[in-house]
Amino acid sequence: QVQLVESGGGLVQAGGSLRLSCAASGRTFSNNALGWFRQAPGKERDFVATINWIGGTTDYAASVKGRFTISRDNAKNTVYLQMNGLKPEDTAVYYCAGRLRGYISSRREEYDYWGQGTQVTVSP
Repeated sequence: QVQLVESGGGLVQAGGSLRLSCAASGRTFSNNALGWFRQAPGKERDFVATINWIGGTTDYAASVKGRFTISRDNAKNTVYLQMNGLKPEDTAVYYCAGRLRGYISSRREEYDYWGQGTQVTVSP
């Protein structure tokens, strides 16, 4: 059974940093793209960042570009999201997701596996 388990969420003040991790089990994702999405209360689940199978290609939502960095460690079957300069509008549940394909995508319908999410709350 494939599982993606996020960790690292929490409460932080505006301007602070958090590092999210997502550990995969049940299959290797070393040949697959991975991504992060987020969902605020009452809103749809939105794209945040994605990384290709080897980590050489990334893409970010405009709202987080320059502040967030996605990376991966294929040996650990883990993807990370370093979040700096956090803003109250970054408050959401953050989900990691895995694709069956190796190239990146910002479309949530193109992801096949999802974690349960981790809450990130940014206070003013």
